[in-house]
Amino acid sequence: MQLEIGEKADVRIVRVKEAKLTYPNLSAFFAEVRQLVEGGTRKLLIDLSAVTYIDSASIGCLMDIYRLMQDRGGAVKLAGVQPRVETMISMTGVHKLIDLHREEGTALEAFGPTGGGKKKGKADA
Repeated sequence: MQLEIGEKADVRIVRVKEAKLTYPNLSAFFAEVRQLVEGGTRKLLIDLSAVTYIDSASIGCLMDIYRLMQDRGGAVKLAGVQPRVETMISMTGVHKLIDLHREEGTALEAFGPTGGGKKKGKADA
C-alpha cells in the first residue's frame, strides 16, 4: 500500500497513492492510521484524490478509523473524493459521519482556525 504522510498545522494528512482502495490493501492502510492515532494524532485528513474505486471493505475500514478517532476525541475528514467514490460513500450513509471534501484546502478549513476545532462542515460538492 503506497501512502504519503504529511502535516499542515496540527492536522496529519494521509495521502493514499493507489487507484483502488480494496480489501487486500486495507490492513496496511489501517495499521498506518492506527500508528498515527496512537502517536497522538487527533485531527486526521485522508486524501483520496488518487483513488477512483473503493469496495465495501474500505467503507468498513473508514468507519473503523472514524470510531478510532471518536474514541480518542479526534476527528477525521476525507479530501479529494472522486465522484464514483463519493457515490459509494453516500450510498452507505458514511457521509453523515465523516465530512467529505473535494479539495484538501476546504477540508483543512473545516477543522477550524489553524486546522483546529471540531467544526462540522458540509461536503463541498
